[in-house]
Amino acid sequence: PEDIFITDTSFRDGQQSRAPYTTEQMVHIYKLLHRLGGKKGMIRQTEFFAYSEKDRKAIEKCMELDYDFPEITTWIRANKKDFELVRSIGVKETGVLVSCSDYHIFHKMGLTRKQALDKYLGIVSDVIEAGLRPRCHFEDITRADFYGFVVPFANALMDLSKESGVPIKIRACDTMGYGVPYPGAALPRSVSGIIYGLQHYADVPSEMIEWHGHNDFYKGVVNATTAWMYGASAVNCTLLGIGERTGNVPVEAMVFEYASLRGHLNGMQTQVITEIAEYIQNETGYDIPPMTPFVGANFNLTRAGIHADGMMKNPEIYNIFDTESILNRPPKVSVNNTSGIAGVAYWVNNKRKSEGLSELTKDDPLVKAMGKWVMDQYDEGRITVISDAELEEKYAEFKEA
Repeated sequence: PEDIFITDTSFRDGQQSRAPYTTEQMVHIYKLLHRLGGKKGMIRQTEFFAYSEKDRKAIEKCMELDYDFPEITTWIRANKKDFELVRSIGVKETGVLVSCSDYHIFHKMGLTRKQALDKYLGIVSDVIEAGLRPRCHFEDITRADFYGFVVPFANALMDLSKESGVPIKIRACDTMGYGVPYPGAALPRSVSGIIYGLQHYADVPSEMIEWHGHNDFYKGVVNATTAWMYGASAVNCTLLGIGERTGNVPVEAMVFEYASLRGHLNGMQTQVITEIAEYIQNETGYDIPPMTPFVGANFNLTRAGIHADGMMKNPEIYNIFDTESILNRPPKVSVNNTSGIAGVAYWVNNKRKSEGLSELTKDDPLVKAMGKWVMDQYDEGRITVISDAELEEKYAEFKEA
């Protein structure tokens, strides 16, 4: 599609698998999402629960900021009381759960397909009657009978949209991560087939299609990108990929997927990704796995001497992009038994750069002395990485020698 963008569910799906955020934390993260998405609203929407007083307070506080983006939406239970609740808050769009696989229809709800379809259409009509735009969450679509249930239901929703004049979105939810991106894969697991089918067999326009994926089989990001490429305007994500079981599609991953596809960022402020990661880790107690792309402690850190040697000659050799300017994360070296003299030299020169001093070569006496001390540590049986604090101490010692 001409317009592709990201929507966020960090406060809904992202909170279902972790300790809940405080109201203040949600407001701060919402501000960071606004900055990350930029003036063009690349983070187009975010969704909140509306059940608790804390959630409603967070919605009110965020709405007081009067940002155009991300638009605040909700996810509610299918009853009129909840419709009235979110309408009174001032929200214009709400998500409604409409599970579409036989696992859910038969085994969870104990309904027939016709009973489920009639129930869902009644709920969506009630949402419209309450003055809200419905976003229908087609839960478990990758295990649903696509032509037997999904297409007839989507067609009925599009008919209802035409009759009412209210746009109805469809969120295709790969609830268990079964979706696959491979050309020629069969429905219901084919991501491209789902998006194509919604467009061509149910006349759902791109701007009304949103993909929501999970990472159970490590396909969260590639499936979301496939959804974009085959016609979905929106991909639904969470910050840091925090979500049920193995997590959701990370917002930050799709920021860089967008840049890869379009060749520009369309106003997104990528440096904010680092602020988000630091805030969530430091203020909410969430531990980011160190190898996590773009946000983990080790994502642009090397311990191999041959890599450090290459980075001394040209950082582009072993750094994925200019991480310092794009993410405010300069490449780093951690010193251990494989770092060699090149790794020590790289660490020393990073330290000297922070002091406003000139770089040293691998042959400099200070570098050689530190390198010998490092190797002596491991020759004597050390098995742990040498900390920055230890290196700082030795650097000061050898610098004065």
